[in-house]
Amino acid sequence: MKDLIIVGAGGFGREVAWLIENINEKENQYNIMGYVDDNKDIIGKTINGYKVIGDSDYLIEISKKNEIYGVISVQNARVKKIFEKKLIDIHWETLIHPSVIMAATVEIGMGSIITAGNIITTNVFIGKHCLLNLSCTVGHDCILEDYVSVMPGCNLSGFTKLKEGCWIGTGVKVIPSKEIGRNSIIGAGSIVIKNIPDNCTAVGNPAKPIKFNE
Repeated sequence: MKDLIIVGAGGFGREVAWLIENINEKENQYNIMGYVDDNKDIIGKTINGYKVIGDSDYLIEISKKNEIYGVISVQNARVKKIFEKKLIDIHWETLIHPSVIMAATVEIGMGSIITAGNIITTNVFIGKHCLLNLSCTVGHDCILEDYVSVMPGCNLSGFTKLKEGCWIGTGVKVIPSKEIGRNSIIGAGSIVIKNIPDNCTAVGNPAKPIKFNE
């Protein structure tokens, strides 16, 4: 059994703990040691049965002496990168809910989280520290680069490419062979029928950039 720490004790952190409990019900794989969070006000508190055991500096210290597995339970790409760069001795665990249906040809990178109800078809590549939230479909030959977050109920058609760090809002639909640019945000419910450039926020049906981000 692996000792596992959840990095981030917010709402999604609680959902990740629940995901791990679901995995353990199927096969007992993880001992949840607790949460790590840099919010000093919650250190020592118990959240849904698991204690916030310290901040990221505390995790650095204990990981020097022990083999620690972790998962980053935040959705913001910039924050994911900060934690990954800082916590260099952590073994990042990939978490896949037992209900997920996916082909043998799917590749998933370290630290990624695939939650309940997802269907991932053939020859899909998912990079490191990605998130597929509840009940998404991912068509053949899709590519999700590192640090991508996809919110619940999204449909990614075949040959979709989500470039590094982009964030896809709840219920977004992407038609085949479209690309969403690096660090771009697609608003909830949008329908993507054209390529979306880097570093922008796009919304609507069809999705169009409404602003560009630094």
